[in-house]
Amino acid sequence: MQGRKGLLAIAVLAVLVLAGLAAGRRRHVPREPWPPAVAPEDQGAPELSAEESLKMIVVPPGYRVELVAKEPLVEDPILIDFDADGRMWVVEMPAFAMGEQMQDSRDGICRVVVLEDLDDDGSMDRRTVFADKLVLPRAIKALATGVLVGEPPHLWRMRDTNGDLRMDEKELVSDTFGRLEGNPEHNANSLIWGLDNWLYTSEHDWHLRFSSGGFEVMPTLNRGQWGGSIDDAGRVYRNVNNSPLFVDFTLARYFMRNPNVVQTRGLYESLISLEDAEVWPVRPTRGVNRGYRDQVFRPDGSSRILQSAGTPVVYRGDRLPAELRGGVFVTDVTTNMLHWFVIDDDGGGRLTARNGFPAGEIFASRDERLRPVSAASAPDGTLYVVDMYRGVVQDAAYQTEYLQDYIRRNQLAQPINRGRIWRLVHETTRRDRKPALSKQAPAGLVPYLGHPNGWWRDTAQQLLVQRGDRAVVPALKELLRSAPDWRTKLHALGTLGGLSALDVPTLQPLFSDPSPDVRAWAIRWSEPWLAERGHPLAVAALRLMDDPHWTVRRQLAASIGELSTAARLEPALAMLQRYGGDPITVDAVVSGLAGMEADVLGRLLQGEGNADAAEAVAMLTGALARSSAPAAVPPVLEQAGTTSRPLWQRRALLRGLDAGLTGGERGARLPAAARPLTRMTSEPGEIGTLAKAVAAKLDWPGKPVARVAVPPLTADEKARFETGRKLYGNLCLSCHGPDGRGRDHQAPSLVGSPLLVGDAGIPTRVMLAGKEGDVGLMPPLAVLTDDEIASVLTYVRREWGNAASAVEPDAVKEIRGLTRLRTRPWSAEELREAAR
Repeated sequence: MQGRKGLLAIAVLAVLVLAGLAAGRRRHVPREPWPPAVAPEDQGAPELSAEESLKMIVVPPGYRVELVAKEPLVEDPILIDFDADGRMWVVEMPAFAMGEQMQDSRDGICRVVVLEDLDDDGSMDRRTVFADKLVLPRAIKALATGVLVGEPPHLWRMRDTNGDLRMDEKELVSDTFGRLEGNPEHNANSLIWGLDNWLYTSEHDWHLRFSSGGFEVMPTLNRGQWGGSIDDAGRVYRNVNNSPLFVDFTLARYFMRNPNVVQTRGLYESLISLEDAEVWPVRPTRGVNRGYRDQVFRPDGSSRILQSAGTPVVYRGDRLPAELRGGVFVTDVTTNMLHWFVIDDDGGGRLTARNGFPAGEIFASRDERLRPVSAASAPDGTLYVVDMYRGVVQDAAYQTEYLQDYIRRNQLAQPINRGRIWRLVHETTRRDRKPALSKQAPAGLVPYLGHPNGWWRDTAQQLLVQRGDRAVVPALKELLRSAPDWRTKLHALGTLGGLSALDVPTLQPLFSDPSPDVRAWAIRWSEPWLAERGHPLAVAALRLMDDPHWTVRRQLAASIGELSTAARLEPALAMLQRYGGDPITVDAVVSGLAGMEADVLGRLLQGEGNADAAEAVAMLTGALARSSAPAAVPPVLEQAGTTSRPLWQRRALLRGLDAGLTGGERGARLPAAARPLTRMTSEPGEIGTLAKAVAAKLDWPGKPVARVAVPPLTADEKARFETGRKLYGNLCLSCHGPDGRGRDHQAPSLVGSPLLVGDAGIPTRVMLAGKEGDVGLMPPLAVLTDDEIASVLTYVRREWGNAASAVEPDAVKEIRGLTRLRTRPWSAEELREAAR
């Protein structure tokens, strides 16, 4: 008997050992001290198998990484999404940085593939090519039937009609999703389904709204660069390059109401500075565009800052430790890691981000070729990391000479056609079961709106909205009434809204809900009724003006613009007088006052006024100055020039004019503007300084400033100008904008830039070698020909009111020869010296 028990024990032990060995082949448990040491400089960058690379990943104690898929099952992955049954949809981009020359291919060699885990063991078993022959696709969203695929300039709705997981039908949603010629690092991407059933994009000028079974293109403001996600309250998170994390407190669509708003604070609001977002790679990371900048590297060669922030993913799962939930995980391909931000709420709705660890990273690799290009909060409750696995992740068009030399020395250009998908788990993790939501009847989907994992809640809402079955409306209203979790209520609201089933009795109780997020969304979903003067929902919304939570007040500030014109002035004025010290509230209110700015401004300036409204005065003045009504400027100058007026008002008026005026075209018709403005320029202190700045942007007959004679362009120069316009749209527009005014935290304005409109040799140097700046790096574009650089410079030096001379290709050729040994981007001081 004992012998049989002994044999049984040995057999059990053998099974456990074999199971452990099998698990060891696809997961790695770290055994080194924490925080970890940085690998030595001379380790090299050899290509590693997935199993070898797994051993190079370092995670905190208690965590481990598991291999979900590897080549040949997946190759060159850049994005993943999960359908209702948990199948993984992967965008593969082998066309990026191909060959030793690292050139992008616009041949149709990219794909969308579907990976399936047939036995639910956590590893993918089967690959099916859903769609191939694609050109640099950049976005994917799984739908109830089929998927949306972004392949600039096309956005397709692709379907499999016979169940073989291969696309056999596609419908064009839009042919303006980015640009075919656009650089892969700067083109339309992201399809983030929000709680309001809009799909939010990054680096693009429109979103989508799902309605009546289709998708409607909705113009927006371009924000973000690569990827994004939403949190449980529906706020959208994005980022750009080395600016770590931004959130939308205010929707872009509100700012679209008023083209004259000067600022859009609350939209794409920074949560942490680059300097505060300190990172801890586990290997030397000098192989980046600015690897020569010693000040951002430690003595061991590891970067202190994020070098290529992308794909901010809010972890909304339920199978990792609670401290991670609601945190944002940002990929950084160049430093081979995933960085964790904790999102802090001050208790009133004002958010900030901080590093999850004082030292160390949630996921970091010593394998230089492991490239986390994106991540996803998954159906099984964990966090997935998409690894493109290659040596080069900086597009050749933007590589500095320093980086090109680094790539050559370390032989990083080859190979490509590799790829891995990793899963981050904890020792407490028990993966959730594989979903089968496509088979659920609508009534069976409703309970999933209360699931603890955000992926299940999102997917249930999206399926219910896309199916459009209103038979579930009573169950949704009951869920909205009785659910204990505010997150469930937001999804019930979103589903009812998507089914066009919201009504006044359903919304009215939500204005007194304990959750500030529910109260804010109640205001937002009530907007269709707010235009009706005296409507009960409008009355209920306005009662929340003194709500203790900023989330509610800021939403009301934006929604006031949906009231009827007659009903809008008084609440807008009250909001600005009470909360004028909050820039986000100010800009939200001003966004809804198109054509009413002068009336509200006049009321704010009555008597001594409230100095806390200075920001509101400035922004209203700026909107007036930016409008097409030249008659608005002289009265403002008269008010600012009245010395008996409170000093705070005069400063705010001038600050607003300075922010809103864009050039001299309005002032030429305003001869009366000269008198008060001339007087103010001679005043001491801030008034004189501001007045001089305003005067520089106005023109009037007799102004004692030499007018610039703009030489007409020759026929050849005009052709060069038009070529430059097209090149600008492909290479420069995403950072510097269609109006040349740049983008916050990314690129400076080109309008009137002294470095641009002065000696043409200076911007030529910048285009050839790049430029360091306070805002960010202008990447070198030396890959362009002399003709192409001359065309771009001719365009930007003569557009948006700039009046500089055209640039000749021979002049570019000369500068290229003079600076051929330049290996680093220029600094502003070096360019000033070059100009001298």
